[in-house]
Amino acid sequence: MSLLRIRCSLRDAPERCQWILFDGARAPMPGAGPLTQLPRHAERVQLVIPAADVLLTSARLPPGARRHAAATLAYAIEEDTAGDPDSNTVNWLGQGDGGDALAVLDRPGLRRWLDALDGIGIGTPEIHCETLFLDRAAGEWSLAWNGREGFLRTGELQGAATDCGERGRPPLSLRLALEETQASGAAPDAIAVYPSAPDAAPDVEAWQRELHVPVRLAGRWDWQSAAPHAGRSLLQERRRWRGLNALAERLRPAAWIAGVALAIHAVALAADWASLAGEQRDLRRQMEARFRAAFPDAVAVVDPALQMRRKLAEARHAAGLSDSGDFLPMIEVVAAGLKDLPTGSVRSASYENGRLTIELGTVDESALRRAIGRLRQAGFDVEQSTGTARTSGPGNRSAIISVRAL
Repeated sequence: MSLLRIRCSLRDAPERCQWILFDGARAPMPGAGPLTQLPRHAERVQLVIPAADVLLTSARLPPGARRHAAATLAYAIEEDTAGDPDSNTVNWLGQGDGGDALAVLDRPGLRRWLDALDGIGIGTPEIHCETLFLDRAAGEWSLAWNGREGFLRTGELQGAATDCGERGRPPLSLRLALEETQASGAAPDAIAVYPSAPDAAPDVEAWQRELHVPVRLAGRWDWQSAAPHAGRSLLQERRRWRGLNALAERLRPAAWIAGVALAIHAVALAADWASLAGEQRDLRRQMEARFRAAFPDAVAVVDPALQMRRKLAEARHAAGLSDSGDFLPMIEVVAAGLKDLPTGSVRSASYENGRLTIELGTVDESALRRAIGRLRQAGFDVEQSTGTARTSGPGNRSAIISVRAL
């Protein structure tokens, strides 16, 4: 996995920066220059903030407040920051020795850098503080020292920048921090000093006499040499949603295509519906015209198909002919349609106004469906309702069917 690590100060304008690119098994590639020269398309991007630009502090927060927005948490440590809470972004890092560990950054400065990176196509980077990149052994403090100043890591999520010191004299802030912990009985067993510049190693014996704590020289340290998975992201909410944002970005073209396809489908469906509605109106007008041509004395035409059937039945009856809605022709066709039902299935049959109602005894449901299908194919309108007789099996039941000629 490729990793682009960028170091910048929130106090500087987002124009130039230092960076290093880790690309799998290849040798790390460091660089410095304008933001426009940064490598693109790295799978991970880390924005490393100097220790002097990040305040790592702690507070006792209610459990429900730990996940609050950064703007809300800024008011919980207003006394520690001694500034306008709205100018800071505060994020909860986890549980530390002194309570809830918090990271405080300058909101406008961070926004400038994030906007500048987003403008060149680098979005949603992980935000890290170089303090938490520094190695630390259990029971010890770690100090990165460039010969004049540095920063101190005192715990898993604790640390701070130091003031100035000399080769033979440690910084005052280090002495004060030790005195505070010694008073509470939590002093470190030793202090490991990591020189971060050539000839930056302090006089270990002189520092030990001043601090009254063992001091040892550790290996050379540089923010570029920290392991890819070192530290902890200061903006965990941003990191949590980073994968979803990237997924949404990749799915955006597919979403546009799906939206255009749905729009085309909706337009085509509306056009088809309008065409069918127009055809229906044309057919009705033709039916009305034919009915009025056949029966010019008709006062009103409400349902031309039904009125035409009734007029045709009247004409047949006047000529002494039977109609398909009469009892004898209807009972003949219905009997043929029900021929597959068991003998004695028909309990009663009644006829009134062109409607034949038949009550059936307990019959097989699949056989009943087949019989109703044949009657509908013969040109009858069939309505079915459940009878009142008890069933004799899971697939049997009584029924009442009502048959009317179309």
